[in-house]
Amino acid sequence: PEHQQLIVDSGALSHLVNLLRRYKDSSTSRAVISVIRRAADAITNLAHENSSIKTRVRMEGGIPPLVELLEFTDTKVQRAAAGALRTLAFKNDENKNQIVECNALPTLISMLRSDDAAIHYEAVGVIGNLVHSSPNIKKEVLAAGALQPVIGLLTSCCSESQREAALLLGQFAATDSDCKVHIVQRGAVRPLIEMLHSPDIQLKEMSAFALGRLAQDTHNQAGIAHMGGLVPLLKLLDSKNGSLQHNAAFALYGLADNEDNVSDFIRVGGVQRLQDGEFIVQATKDCVAKTLKRLEEKIHGRVLNHLLYLMRVAEKPVQRRVAFALAHLCSPDDQRTIFIDNNGHILLPFFRYPKIIHSYCINGLELLLGLLGSTNPKQQLDGAVALYKLANKAMTLSPMDAAPPSPTPQVYLGEQYVNNATLSDVTFLVEGRRFYAHRICLLASSDAFRAMFDGGYREKDARDIEIPNIRWEVFELMMRFIYTGSVDVTLDIAQDLLGAADQYLLEGLKRLCEYTIAQDVTLDNVSSMYELSEAFHAISLRHTCILFILEHFSQLSDRPGYVF
Repeated sequence: PEHQQLIVDSGALSHLVNLLRRYKDSSTSRAVISVIRRAADAITNLAHENSSIKTRVRMEGGIPPLVELLEFTDTKVQRAAAGALRTLAFKNDENKNQIVECNALPTLISMLRSDDAAIHYEAVGVIGNLVHSSPNIKKEVLAAGALQPVIGLLTSCCSESQREAALLLGQFAATDSDCKVHIVQRGAVRPLIEMLHSPDIQLKEMSAFALGRLAQDTHNQAGIAHMGGLVPLLKLLDSKNGSLQHNAAFALYGLADNEDNVSDFIRVGGVQRLQDGEFIVQATKDCVAKTLKRLEEKIHGRVLNHLLYLMRVAEKPVQRRVAFALAHLCSPDDQRTIFIDNNGHILLPFFRYPKIIHSYCINGLELLLGLLGSTNPKQQLDGAVALYKLANKAMTLSPMDAAPPSPTPQVYLGEQYVNNATLSDVTFLVEGRRFYAHRICLLASSDAFRAMFDGGYREKDARDIEIPNIRWEVFELMMRFIYTGSVDVTLDIAQDLLGAADQYLLEGLKRLCEYTIAQDVTLDNVSSMYELSEAFHAISLRHTCILFILEHFSQLSDRPGYVF
């Protein structure tokens, strides 16, 4: 930059502009042509990323001769003049306006059709810079007939021209709804989709940019998906290039706005890719979240019916993707119908012939369990995530208290009668100590005590009953629950108390114990907690462990030797 300024301050611009005008000489030798070309190249380098020098070139009268040189017979001079105009037009409105006023557009558009890749590359670059942030110039460019030759450059052998053409089409489509439709009608979508497969990162970035702008039109959305745009755009979400990733995400956001694309999104695994992606910038994360929201809003009516049809007739991988998507995205009521009611079986009515309805059975839950039971770790994780999501939504439909009241009506004697000899008619021997109790209270508390005192057991008439397998602290807390209906269960005693509650069929106490234990489930102890729930028929704790395993499936599966 300091050399740029020194050269200009020394008065070079006026001499360079005069050299450009040498083309007007009656005879232009090869040496003169070379001087003209080098003068244009010098102006390009002097004005590069220097706004003040761009303005000084215009003030020195440099733009008119450069525009005239676009029609010079020597192609190298044409290219050099176009390169200089491209630089001068970049982010300089006054320069843009003068280039257009000098009638450069017809020549530039003709250059777009050149067989010389270097010529049409520079020409499309000039037009791109003229159009950028200049809606009026954009209209003039389109009116001058630039659209079709720009679309033609999408199939150029020059990747730089392809890239510039895709960028320019995205700019054309940014605000003008009619232009979006015209671009698609003139055949731009297929080459843009083919460019998504290119190894050139910038080429993919610009094609995704153009498709994203085109996908803001409803009819274009269906066309882009129909021509195969979904899968390559979804693959680009895995890119480590933030701009490319964002352009792909924005294009997918547009495609998700059309109901006709929702089934295709889900069928090719789009929901999993959107949820599993590692997105570099926050704007991309927000865009993906909005895309999932759009899909969720459209899963009803005919879209839902088609997804259920796919879940019945499609190949197993597609059936599982549909089940995964429905577990995440459809409404709680629909999820209940698909996955919960009738053990996950639903009847799907659909019309095959007029006035004839056929019903087909689908098991959505089995498909998700099939994912969980797969030998493929990714499918296992997908199944776990979907089941966890499904279970959480199901719990919102059927909320449960931590410890509901006892199912049997019960009268509590009260705290003052706990281990009180007054009116006691039965004594328990626990660890060599006496615990005074009252049969009437025990009879009302559970079926286990009812059988003990009303049945044919030897304890029926016994005055003293030995309790061999329960610690004093545990037994005392259990009896306190029987007499009062509530106790504070701490973690250090909860497991032993759970065993005692299960033994004596005290469901309310069991639930209190399960709730306390569930607060302490961790990656290290979830297996033993699950085994505990199985041993004592602790359904609530068992559910908690299963949900924990599903939620933390990835971390648990990474542990050596861990078996589900």
